[in-house]
Amino acid sequence: MENVRRYRALASLCRQQAAYRPLQSWDLLGQAEHFEHLAETELKAHFDACNAERADDKAAAAQWEGNAAA
Repeated sequence: MENVRRYRALASLCRQQAAYRPLQSWDLLGQAEHFEHLAETELKAHFDACNAERADDKAAAAQWEGNAAA
């Protein structure tokens, strides 16, 4: 999650710089979009990992309940 904060901070800095540097604004806004994309990718990976752990926990609990009932 630390990477998400860093990417979003970098995106914010790029947008701020774009406001003060009109000649470079398109490049800076493109960089900001890239950092936002990286943040979204990082968040997706984090939540996918959390959901996979939760699915594994549910499967283990179901298996344990099945063994206890037998």
